[in-house]
Amino acid sequence: MKDVRAEIGYSERTEKRPYFYANAHEKDFVPLKPVEVAIADARGLDCTLDREGFTLVEHKSALSNLTDLDAVAEVHRGEIAELLKQMTGCDEVVMTPWGILRFSEKSGANSAHDNSHPARFVHVDMAAEDAAEMRAKTAPEGRAIARSAQYNVWRSLTGGTQDVPLGLCAYPSVAREDLLDCRAIFDPLDGSPEWGFANYLLAYNPAHRWYYYSDMTPDEAIVFKTSESDPERAQLMPHGAFDNPLAGPDTPARISLEMRGTCYWFE
Repeated sequence: MKDVRAEIGYSERTEKRPYFYANAHEKDFVPLKPVEVAIADARGLDCTLDREGFTLVEHKSALSNLTDLDAVAEVHRGEIAELLKQMTGCDEVVMTPWGILRFSEKSGANSAHDNSHPARFVHVDMAAEDAAEMRAKTAPEGRAIARSAQYNVWRSLTGGTQDVPLGLCAYPSVAREDLLDCRAIFDPLDGSPEWGFANYLLAYNPAHRWYYYSDMTPDEAIVFKTSESDPERAQLMPHGAFDNPLAGPDTPARISLEMRGTCYWFE
């Protein structure tokens, strides 16, 4: 086990509603108030999607190069849909059409890729009401939906010790009042119109329980929940990047891939 202590990007409460951009972070209003916390290595622990809100799985892609986003859209998207179906037992998975590559800053690759910075402020991928609307919008036509949930599938493509890992805050440790309303704004590099939706930042609470997975390989993936229709299950999972104190100057720069899908269970 490689438990660590590191600063997590909490936010403080302000009268002005925070907002952040996918690319133009110089325009962000995120009132950061980092706190150093204990972050447990979750390897070997029994973490589940419906309790903590996240888990680790072994999953090998047929693709040898997961930085090729065209190939990812053509091949890997279907692989992830099948993985989510197997893990959740759902009836159908609707995937987003693209994958998201992220690079730690020392790679120097961020300016060449859309939405590619590690999110150093703790957030949830979408606020509850907007997530429910999105799940309804993408639901298969002509079917009565008994349950729906959104998931993010995250993997490290570099392998080994990560300089900027993904920190995960277990859902049972989060109180509703810890979630701070904000807005996520997408400003595509191709110049297409900006768009956005409601999101949450996270205020510090000493009850929070933080985890990460050490020394991930490209054949592993973290699956975590970002929204859920069943109130008896984990609803969302705050997460954010942090600087790994175990990483040395020769540690390779993080390259990670995110795939997102919505699962539906039919009546």
